[in-house]
Amino acid sequence: MSQLPPRLLPSAVHRRPVLLIVGCGDVGLRVARLLAGRWRVLALSSSPQRRPLLRAAGVVPLAGNLDQPETLGRLAGLADAVLHLAPPPGKGVADTRTAALVRALARSRRVQRVVYGSTTGVYGDAGGARFDETRAVNPATDRGHRRVDAEARLRWAGRSFGWTISVLRIPGIYAADREGGHPRDRVQRGTPVLRAEDDVYTNHIHADDLARACVAALLRGAPQRVYHVTDDSETRMGDHFDTVADRYGLPRPPRLSRAQAAAQLSPMQMSFLGESRRLDNRRMKKELRLQLLYPDVIAGLAGDQ
Repeated sequence: MSQLPPRLLPSAVHRRPVLLIVGCGDVGLRVARLLAGRWRVLALSSSPQRRPLLRAAGVVPLAGNLDQPETLGRLAGLADAVLHLAPPPGKGVADTRTAALVRALARSRRVQRVVYGSTTGVYGDAGGARFDETRAVNPATDRGHRRVDAEARLRWAGRSFGWTISVLRIPGIYAADREGGHPRDRVQRGTPVLRAEDDVYTNHIHADDLARACVAALLRGAPQRVYHVTDDSETRMGDHFDTVADRYGLPRPPRLSRAQAAAQLSPMQMSFLGESRRLDNRRMKKELRLQLLYPDVIAGLAGDQ
């Protein structure tokens, strides 16, 4: 992963390339650790309380808020590449945050590459089908529509400004050391899953493998290209959580019919139970040359006690 892409070589002759992370949470910090010593890493932050944590990780915080475009003026001309991991706003079908970011970055010609962390929710329900990145998007929720809007805005910017855009479509993220990201937590809460005849296929990626995929896309992502960043497992959701429960000696989650689940769970929870798909990750492996450290959840939790 150490070889720089050709377009970044000229700047690297005199200095380290500069990466701006927008939405530098858990995954962004993992990326920063991977790039330590090779890249200078900046991070947009709207929270003064978070800035000491960023500095401690070797990241230079920049004050700004995607919901306040007037605070983004200083972003232009600062970075060679951008890793955009910020979520869209919480309502509507347009991603105004990505729109504001594109306008800010477009004021300078320095940016060469943008990697965007999207979601596999852009596909909606696929009825359990297995498919690659050529499948048309078909979001079933406003949340999915906002992600489709963000992808479209970035691809337009790539064509308009000559940026290399890599879109990473990401499923559920987990890791034993990720706050709120341990699958054991859901089992301990006793959250129900669907009975076998109603169950859906679910997809996952370990946070460390996702961070490595982000770095690989920064180095090797093809222009205007979409990648499924997911592990190798093809598991139904109920079976997945049964396996987690067995590993930690916990009761298996209760199984409900779809009608029973709709009566007990929130619309947000039901939206995840209403989408079933299996993602082909061969493009990620071939083009980004990413070898998964954790090909399934059991491997990802193997060292956890």
